[in-house]
Amino acid sequence: MKTLVTGGAGFIGSHIVDRLMNDGYSVIVVDDLSSGHLENVKPWLVDSKFRFVKCDLKEPTGWAEYFEGVDVVFHYAANPEVRVSVAEPRVHFDGNLQATFNVLEACRLFKVPLLLFASTSTVYGDAMQIPTLEDYTPLKPISVYGAIKLACETLISTYSRLYGLKSLMLRYANVVGPRMRHGVVVDFVGKLKVDPRRLEILGDGSQRKSYLYVEDAVEATLKALDYLMASDGSIEVFNVGSEDWISVREIADIVVEAMGLRGVEYVYKPATSDGKGWLGDVKYMLLDISRLKKATDWRPRLKSREAVWKTVESIL
Repeated sequence: MKTLVTGGAGFIGSHIVDRLMNDGYSVIVVDDLSSGHLENVKPWLVDSKFRFVKCDLKEPTGWAEYFEGVDVVFHYAANPEVRVSVAEPRVHFDGNLQATFNVLEACRLFKVPLLLFASTSTVYGDAMQIPTLEDYTPLKPISVYGAIKLACETLISTYSRLYGLKSLMLRYANVVGPRMRHGVVVDFVGKLKVDPRRLEILGDGSQRKSYLYVEDAVEATLKALDYLMASDGSIEVFNVGSEDWISVREIADIVVEAMGLRGVEYVYKPATSDGKGWLGDVKYMLLDISRLKKATDWRPRLKSREAVWKTVESIL
């Protein structure tokens, strides 16, 4: 099949590209390199089945023609920084919602049959039900990032109903692994390289979340895609995560141990009275992945602790 990956030079997107290329697909990557890096797809630049297009999806013209003849669009282009969405909401409106609308218009105009969207666990907000199911209500995002991802889901679902576009929305937990350039693991490693005796931790350290290794995330993604392609349904939503969780304090311990450090002082910097790391930070997140497991027989190979440890090793 002919595939197109928006944000294909980014963290998760480039791992999707690797898998698609290794499986023999034809791949077009559309990326403005604002958060992605060309080196992430460098091995494929000389491959005849691969094409890289640098362009800005926030602009409505100049790139849509690349959607012609495409069988599946993997829409992974987005600003991934939740904290940025609180301080500069328009960055996420333009880069996530406006770009998604433009992608949907390209899919409509060129009759792309299937769109896969990288959504997020933050659409649930501070869920009262943990583990959290896909049909949990009410959805109350507490960050602009989560709100805009949820708006993208609604827009995609509407295009599916109006124009016959099959759509798959994957609500990822915290995905970690090689090539990631932001997030708590990267933050801790960077801080300890500067000062190996002291570690500033945003929040009170008790925040507890699920972490999924990127190879597991890619495997889940393609199994979910196979499921939707074989089904009669037109819209599907799946949680994608691990089945356990760990605290920020435990992540700090893993990083310190992996770096061979001793006696590191932890300095906690809570941004809210309940110990969150920043405004819009979801303190507790664990997804119920039973729907995806039942539909595809997928299981994550690594638990959260193992995923974090392997990620630290790759960074170091």
